[in-house]
Amino acid sequence: MGALQKLFTAHGAHYLEQFGETMPATHRKGMAAMVACRTPQAGALWCRCSSCGQPHLLPRSCGNRHCPSCQGRKAFEWLQRQLERALPTHHFMLTFTVPESLRAFLRSNQRLGYEALFAASAGAIRALAGEPRFKLGVQPGFFGVLHTWGRALQYHPHIHYVVPGGALSTEDRQWHAASPGFFLPVHALSTIYRAKFREAIERAGRLAEIPDAVWKIAWNVNCQPVGDAANTLGYLARYVFKVAISDQRILGMNEGQVRFAYTKPNSSRRRTMVLAVAEFIRRFLQHVLPPGFMKVRHYGFLSPSFAVPFEEVRARVEMAHGFAAKPVNTDSDAPAPKPMVCSHCGGALKLLRVLPPAKQRPSSVSAASCAPPAAPAALTAGP
Repeated sequence: MGALQKLFTAHGAHYLEQFGETMPATHRKGMAAMVACRTPQAGALWCRCSSCGQPHLLPRSCGNRHCPSCQGRKAFEWLQRQLERALPTHHFMLTFTVPESLRAFLRSNQRLGYEALFAASAGAIRALAGEPRFKLGVQPGFFGVLHTWGRALQYHPHIHYVVPGGALSTEDRQWHAASPGFFLPVHALSTIYRAKFREAIERAGRLAEIPDAVWKIAWNVNCQPVGDAANTLGYLARYVFKVAISDQRILGMNEGQVRFAYTKPNSSRRRTMVLAVAEFIRRFLQHVLPPGFMKVRHYGFLSPSFAVPFEEVRARVEMAHGFAAKPVNTDSDAPAPKPMVCSHCGGALKLLRVLPPAKQRPSSVSAASCAPPAAPAALTAGP
């Protein structure tokens, strides 16, 4: 049982007694899923070894996207897909944040606010890239990842975009490369981003709920050249499926308090923070996303619906570089998930059936019928 699961198991019921009626349903659902993860409440997997035929009844994970125990394989597989689609050119990472005075509104209106963040920031990139003075060819391609937390679990919504350094012309379908050290001016991006966000909130009829001062200050936009895409994709993969805090960072729980490790920006020194259990749970749950909300989005020629096939875009990039572009490195430092194997002979396990929670299983399928003769075999990792 992971540290976060232990915390919710020990203190979740008391937290629900205090705040349950005011909590969003997704927060309650997330807590329940993490408490049940890999327990009989989540069901089980009935497997059989393809080598020795030994049956295994394995604990089933909850699959909730906010559970720290369920994201490793998803992150690895996502990273591999992105590396395979990375273009052989230099890249930039653009980060769009919001003023601190806007965060309370976003926290209370997450679906509206996050949709507006994506629409405004992506719209700003497309609008500015399409201006003739930048000679980028009108149609950029990029993808963004929403990230809502800071290192101490504070609420800090922002979007990271990975942008290949150039754009595709809609007139001649040629690749127009940007300078390796400059993509778009951040001050202009900031102005357009703020205006588009304001328009989105005004269309929703919620403008009066936001302080006027928000529209009179500069919104922070950062643009950094990152070279080839591999390192940046590896960095973002941790955020695509990572949750607000990993089990490894939770150092201990006692006397109604939680101790966890964190680092400050631009510092590698490990620090420790202590929070009351209720405050820790509150901070964690504020990063639970609305149901069905897509936190990763693709735009322009990286969108699946783009008119020009991706392989043609890749060919245009290679032609623009005179075929001198280095091939994309598809190797990553991320450890591959260990295969699940038979604890008796090390053979591969074949899934036969997904079993519902114990109370809901039909009488014809029992733990005894799936387990080895002595005791249920534990799930073990391969060598």
